Amino acid sequence: MLNKYARAFFTRVLTPFAAFLLRRGVSPDAVTLIGTAGVVVGALVFFPRGEFFWGTIVITMFVFSDLVDGNMARQAGTSSRWGAFLDSTLDRVADGAIFGGFALWYAGKGNDNVLCAVAIFCLASGQVVSYTKARGESIGLPVAVNGFVERAERLVISLVAAGLAGLHGFGVPGVDVLLPIALWIVAVGSLVTLGQRVVTVRREAAEADGSPTAHGTSQGSEA
Repeated sequence: MLNKYARAFFTRVLTPFAAFLLRRGVSPDAVTLIGTAGVVVGALVFFPRGEFFWGTIVITMFVFSDLVDGNMARQAGTSSRWGAFLDSTLDRVADGAIFGGFALWYAGKGNDNVLCAVAIFCLASGQVVSYTKARGESIGLPVAVNGFVERAERLVISLVAAGLAGLHGFGVPGVDVLLPIALWIVAVGSLVTLGQRVVTVRREAAEADGSPTAHGTSQGSEA
């Protein structure tokens, strides 16, 4: 849902910065790689130690690279299948690092196996939600559905909650409960979104196959 509105807004805001980088000879692929590296470092260095505020600050500094690199490619007229593939692949890496960082905290000093499991579920379900759309589109279906909790929502909910929860270390009381609440929201929302996409792909596949009860006779195996 946020993708529809927030992406257009931030694209306009970040266009001058993207143009500046192009004038300095920076490539879109370099921005993609640097942005992902920054997110991974912020998540896996700070989150497992419970330093959620500083981790969120570092991640926020780099997470907008996802919008900047595409903007640069469009301005330069160099949009390509490779760029789209690299961007999508590294998005999964960044998401895995964020929720992996949460899981490591709860598996260690956070000492909460249930929340560790919830964080792992958020990580896995986010990957599967993205896969369902990619796989559906790869077999020629539009997958025309705005999911309840897509990538933008997962990041905003989890990072805002983590940043606020990190204020507990500065003496702000009660905010440490925000991250567990956010993880449960993301977990449930991702499950709902997965269901939405599966139902949509099934309907679109049935329509494409010309039968409302088609079960899909061609099932390829995935590596």
